[in-house]
Amino acid sequence: MGEFRYNVPLGPMNSFGIDATAKYMLEFENSDELVAYFKRPDKPSDRWTVISGGNNILLTRDYEGVVLHPTGRRMEVLGEGKDMVRVRVEAGVEWDDFVAWCVAHGWSGVENLSLIPGYVGAAPVQNIGAYGVEVKEVVESVEALIIDTLESQRFSNAECKFGYRESVFKNRLRGQAIITAVTFALRTYSEPRLGYGDLKAETQKLGEPTLENIRRAVIAIRRRKLPDPKEMGNAGSFFKNPVVDQTVADALQMEYENMPIYPVGKGRVKLAAGWLIDQAGWRGAVRGRVGVHERQALVLVNRGGATGDEVLDLAREIQHDVEQKFGVKIEPEVNIL
Repeated sequence: MGEFRYNVPLGPMNSFGIDATAKYMLEFENSDELVAYFKRPDKPSDRWTVISGGNNILLTRDYEGVVLHPTGRRMEVLGEGKDMVRVRVEAGVEWDDFVAWCVAHGWSGVENLSLIPGYVGAAPVQNIGAYGVEVKEVVESVEALIIDTLESQRFSNAECKFGYRESVFKNRLRGQAIITAVTFALRTYSEPRLGYGDLKAETQKLGEPTLENIRRAVIAIRRRKLPDPKEMGNAGSFFKNPVVDQTVADALQMEYENMPIYPVGKGRVKLAAGWLIDQAGWRGAVRGRVGVHERQALVLVNRGGATGDEVLDLAREIQHDVEQKFGVKIEPEVNIL
């Protein structure tokens, strides 16, 4: 473990490009280094947070505690059978590097999640998903350090309590556990999932639905629809798609025939937050230094020099208008710090 860094600029460490400063920062590679840190008598602060890729956070102020940043980047095969391979990946691996590694080896299960920004350690927290696939489908277990006991614990898939953009790490264990590695169970054969959006048509342009072609198709769609954070600060989808009772969706569809819905079971359906925001008149809207992306209403953007509070004010305006128009509440997907 390295030494503390002081007054570290966080602008390069968050995809929104919000200027903020961490009073202290410390990098860690594994759970042993975390334990050593928490046992240090010279800790400058008892307050801490983890920032990895910084792709799903909105900074609204300087951070006065210690920012812990994962750097472990090992990927290893634990075992391979006829139909399945188990791989252990440390928290500091870039998610898309992991996806590319899997596709190169012919292992399927994460190709639909190509080009999602962030680190592997953050993927289970949000239960990241795209194009009909969620990471919970391939997570076998998650290793995390429990802060109260300073002991490592392995959480099975069931113990992770995955939900839509939810997990036990985002709720009950928020601020109490730090993920250090994830073990995935991947298929050694291809089982294409092309039923979501325009993925099938985009893949067909490239030929057969191989893992590589599916990955290329997902990347092409994402680059076409989503702004590059290097060019315009954003955190991808700012809001979660709301899940409502079927009766609520039926009533809305009587008024809005083209409203897309996605059944999720048990009399519940998922609405498209981007569609709701678009219909409320917000797509492409500009509010000073912030705005809503012109091609994807789910994406709020920093047009240059914006503060986190400016983004948050815009988000609240959108939430208000969507609820007024549809009677549906939309909640942020990003973590507000």
